[in-house]
Amino acid sequence: MKKIYQYISIVALALPLGFSSCERLLDVTPNSEFAPGNVLTSEKGITTLLFSAYAHQQTQQNSRFVINNSEMCTDMALNSGGAENGQLIHIMNFTWDTGVLSFQGDVWAPNYRCIRDANDVIANVDQLNANEVTKKKIKAEARVLRAQAYAILYNWFGPVPLRISTSQSGDLVRATHDEMKIFIETEIMESIPDLPNPGQEETFGRLNKGNATGILAKFLLNTKQWQKAADACKAVMDFNYYSTTQHEFKDLFKVENKGIDNREMLLVLPCRNEVDFGNWFMAGALPAGFKSTPQVPDFIYQSTMANFATQYRLRTDFVNSLAANDKRRSLICTSYINNSNATVNLLNGDNARSFKYWDNNTVGNNSGNDVPIIRYADILLSRAEALNELATGTPPAECFSLINQVRTRAGLADLSLTDTPTKEDFRDAIFRERGWEFISEGKRREDLIRQGTFLSSAIARGISSDLATTDKLLFPIPQSEIQANKLCIQNSGYN
Repeated sequence: MKKIYQYISIVALALPLGFSSCERLLDVTPNSEFAPGNVLTSEKGITTLLFSAYAHQQTQQNSRFVINNSEMCTDMALNSGGAENGQLIHIMNFTWDTGVLSFQGDVWAPNYRCIRDANDVIANVDQLNANEVTKKKIKAEARVLRAQAYAILYNWFGPVPLRISTSQSGDLVRATHDEMKIFIETEIMESIPDLPNPGQEETFGRLNKGNATGILAKFLLNTKQWQKAADACKAVMDFNYYSTTQHEFKDLFKVENKGIDNREMLLVLPCRNEVDFGNWFMAGALPAGFKSTPQVPDFIYQSTMANFATQYRLRTDFVNSLAANDKRRSLICTSYINNSNATVNLLNGDNARSFKYWDNNTVGNNSGNDVPIIRYADILLSRAEALNELATGTPPAECFSLINQVRTRAGLADLSLTDTPTKEDFRDAIFRERGWEFISEGKRREDLIRQGTFLSSAIARGISSDLATTDKLLFPIPQSEIQANKLCIQNSGYN
């Protein structure tokens, strides 16, 4: 099965761009199927543009910034050292503002480039010289990619300008909350029938009915549309394709278990251990002078691997909240042997490390582990959460069967009504489970915001209430967008 990243190298071909741009079409000599006159009428040409939309959303190196910005403002993680600390210290201390470059470079710009290319595909696919099934599938992929990009932007910034046509003005007001919700849901729901079933997509990394439904489920959950979220999760489950029993937790993220045969993964950011395609997270997770660790004995550090000055760390209280027999601890480094053969304890002082993405064949910074975007465990826990929120009394029995599928793989005893007799008790249990399950997957911020504890959690660990204000439930619109689009109004609390 081919990987989507095998095609990213061709996205530099000459392609017309949506929105205003200073970029020009490259001259292609001799004229070919990618000439300006026919690039959007040939199947290869328009598929190249579709892959460009995929490539902008699948920004491998930027994934570590997205993960860190989503976790280091929470009770899960923190950072010290290196150039990255100049930015991440503001994320940790709730002092971020419009000057944090990651908001623009790692979230806003890549997603709007994806939207731009998807808009061009949607605008031109009907004139494609291909059969109707192919055209419908390409259009469906573009629409879901565009909707996913807007869901990500909404999660970070709230409503944003809805650019859905190549002919819209550069100045565009932000959509309303309802307009964003309706657009994202409608785009995905209307596109799902034209996508292939899970496992039937042409190349790994492309969209199918299962992962498109998963994207919708997570958006509905984060916007607290409980019944719709529960139904979308059930639709994913009803494919009878995904599983939590195929691999042990410690093996889920190994390079040898990546790809279409890993039934845990609905949607990933495909990586490989090559420059421009690698997962860079481990280079920041390694402690100084690292040689080996008893927690992950199979990881063999090589001198050719990068070890960044910046240090991605886990908070001690969070690590200690995992039970001693929780198998998810097997990917947390709490002690290591350094180059002087001395044992260094990392558990205290907020210094443990997530080794979820270790790869013995890492080249420099570049590990080959795919970064999970949506896993089946997320679908199960999301449905359990939604069903609990819909309940008027005690948590429904299905809530326990769902959460216990995840707990069984972690080696934990089943949760029962005796343990969590009320809706509030089960809500707390779900959020604890989600924290333990999704370390270093960039979900903690959205989970705490949905639970209503993002700000109180920050205050509890010492952030001033003058900083942990309701304005911080959203990140600021990048200043470059405010300057370029005179109709785009900044989020409250940011100058």
